[in-house]
This record gives sequence, C-alpha cells and structure tokens, in this order.
Amino acid sequence: MEKFSTVNDFNQSQEEYLNLIYEIMQNRKRGKKPVAFIRTYGCQQNVADGERIKGMLECAGFVFEDKPDNADFILVNTCAVREHAEDRVFGNVGALKNLKLKYPNTLIALCGCMMEQKHIADRMYKSFPYVGLVFGTHALHQFPELLYRSLSGGKRVYLRDNDDNLIHEGIPVKRDGTFKGWLPIMYGCNNFCTYCIVPYVRGRERSREKYVILSEANEMICSGYKDITLLGQNVNSYGKNLKNSPSFAELIKEIDSIEGDYWLRFMTSHPKDCTHELIDVIADSKHISKHLHLPFQSGSDRILKAMNRHYNREKYLDIVNYAKSRIPDVSLTSDVIVGFPGETYEDFKQTLSLIREVEYTSLFTFIYSPRVGTPAASMDNPISDEEKGEWFRELLSVQEEIAAKRCASMVGTVQKVLVESEKGKDNILNARTSGNIIVEAPGSKDLIGSFRDVKVTKAGNWILKGEFI
Repeated sequence: MEKFSTVNDFNQSQEEYLNLIYEIMQNRKRGKKPVAFIRTYGCQQNVADGERIKGMLECAGFVFEDKPDNADFILVNTCAVREHAEDRVFGNVGALKNLKLKYPNTLIALCGCMMEQKHIADRMYKSFPYVGLVFGTHALHQFPELLYRSLSGGKRVYLRDNDDNLIHEGIPVKRDGTFKGWLPIMYGCNNFCTYCIVPYVRGRERSREKYVILSEANEMICSGYKDITLLGQNVNSYGKNLKNSPSFAELIKEIDSIEGDYWLRFMTSHPKDCTHELIDVIADSKHISKHLHLPFQSGSDRILKAMNRHYNREKYLDIVNYAKSRIPDVSLTSDVIVGFPGETYEDFKQTLSLIREVEYTSLFTFIYSPRVGTPAASMDNPISDEEKGEWFRELLSVQEEIAAKRCASMVGTVQKVLVESEKGKDNILNARTSGNIIVEAPGSKDLIGSFRDVKVTKAGNWILKGEFI
C-alpha cells in the first residue's frame, strides 16, 4: 500500500493510525481487501464529510461497496435537522443487528449531527450495544485514531462535544462524483434561528482560508469537474472570522476568474447577509450559476421575528427584486416552513402571497419539526397537525401552478445543460440547466458529464423535455 503523506493540519499521528488500521484489517477482512459501506443522510455538508471519511479509509486500504452485506466496516453518517431523518437512522441501524450477529468482526459506527446531541448518543449507547464507534461532527479529523482504538481495543468508543473551534485542513478526499463536486468553504453557524439545531451540532462559524479554497477549486477544475458547489451553513457570512475578512462576493469573484469550462454554485445563502455586491458579481460572472437559493421560511414579519431570522419581508423582497433586475433570467429557489409554533392562517396567507409575488422556480417545503434543545421546541403550538397538512397541500398547489407556468415559458428556447445521468431505460438522459431545472432528453450515455445545448420541446410541472442539438 502507498503510505499516506501528511498535508497541513492532518498531522503525523493520524497518518500513523491509518497505517496501523491497514495492518489490523489484513487479519479482519473477509475478502481480498477490507470493504467499507458508508450511508449518508441529510445535507450536502454531510455528503462532503462522508467524502473525507472515505478519503481516510481509502488511505487505510479500504474499498467501497454500495450494500452493507460484505462490509467489514459500516458507517452511518446522520442528520439531525428533521425528525424523519432521525427515525430512518434508528430503523436502519436496528436492521444491522442480524448482520453483526452473522459477522461479529464487522464494526458498525455512527457519526454526524445526530451524534452531537447527548440524548441521541445516550440512546444509541443503551439501545444499540453492537454499535462500536460513535463520534460527532467535531471529531472528523480524529477519525483514524478513533477507528484504531475501536478496532484494537475491543471496546466501544464514543466521542462527542469536543469542538476545538478550529478547521483541520489536509484531510484526504474521495469524491463520490467525477464531474459534480462539493467544496466546503466554512463550517458552523452563528444565526441561532429558533427552530434550527445546526448551531448546536455544527458549532460556531469558522471559515477556511481563501487561498486553501482557491487551491482546491483550481484542483477540481483542472481535474475536469463541471459543476462545483460551495458549501456552508451560511455562505454569505464567509470570512468574518478571518484576518482580512474577505467577503463571500470577493471569494466567488476570484474563483470565477479561474479559466475552465465549469459552473459554480453555492448554498445555503442567508437573506440577512445577501448583498447587492454579491448579486452584481453573479450578474457579471462567466461561470457562476444564475440560480439563487435564498430561504425565506415565512412571509409573515411576525413569524420571521419569532424565528430569529434578522430580516423582514420588505428586506427580503428588496434582495429578490434587485436580483431580478441585474439577472433577468435568474432562477430563484427557497425553503419554507409550514406550521411554525404560533403561526396562524393569516400568517400562512402572507407566505402564499410572497410565493406568488416572487414566482419561485421550486421550493423545498417542510412541516415544522420540533428539535430538542432549540427555543421553538418549547413554544406553544396550538395548530393541529391536520390543519398544518391542509396548509401544506395548499402551498404545494400554489407552487405547482407557478412552476408549471415558468416551465411552459421555456418551451421553444435553447438551454445550455450539464448532462448528469441516465433515466432508467429507453436512452433518456437527465440534464440540468444553470438555473437548476431538470431537462429530460433522448441521447447516448456517452454525453453524461458534458455540457450540451438542448431545445426545449415540452414542459411539465417541474421538469422540461427536449432534444439535444
């Protein structure tokens, strides 16, 4: 095996642990090489974390499979944002019990945001004794040491709540894709929206140095990545903790100056920090996608204040209208919460009116899910689940009408798309526009991973159909 060499903060001791893991696994593996299975839930930041875990495992000699049956090491990377995601984790971890009984040497581990919550970690410890390793989001850089301790000591290893407020660079990355990739630019969040668990499980904002991001972006572009997404809980506040306080607008302008054939995206963008400068950079750029994901959550100023969002409807619409004026074909998407504690139907109607005024390309919609430890979890919530469900369906109906109208307006146009995947059989391919709209078109799978022009011939409620030209 080629030894892993240290880079930046990924220190020599972690390098040595990777080599020790390699030696241990020669006697524990079931096949020719040790096999790992990684299942990731949640946001793109979790996916990016999973790619770093895979990078470290690859350096220790592991190969990867997409089913757990043959795995010597199974890792579930968890999400705490929604209750549904947590329930799926508990169910899937429970299903691994029989696999552990059949292959006792298989090590089962959990990591991610759920594991930074004490009540969840305690439940895991008591209810799932066959889980041998648990670590939180702040221990990613210590993963080789933790895995070695678990493999060599024969005891369960649990580590959470150990935030050192630092960013650890140089962790190896094994990316899941070959032409679409994630590039984290910061970690954590300082906003403390009353419904959100993220600041408690991801810690405070910490930005990566600009030169490190530029170097990684250049490396991805030179490696042929066509679609690069910058990640952060609030990318608009990038740089505030750095020495010279570079702004997010400055960062993406410098990345945009890198030569190549690619699109640059980013998420998530908080409205309170979204500036006209940022929109100007997008409008004048060569590579930045003309797509702005700007979560508004509610159209009611009263609810926005209760959510601790630090903006009101007027400010939000000012940003949206400026974006429309500078980027005429801008595609706007957003997040919406239905049924926040104390919300009335009058508040909800203000959300509907905002949706109609902005005319979003698409929305990510959620019925409020209480998170233990957040202020909103203790607020009065008198609206019944049945009423929330009715509101939710009404919202979906409004957005479906808007999306269908927008899609219909694109029939007959020619769009540049990135061809992403096959859609089942019949030689139908899925492609995506700069504005993040899916286009289906017949073609050879050899086109996957390339930019092409497509003429839009038909529109559905959410997707387009077309022909490559």
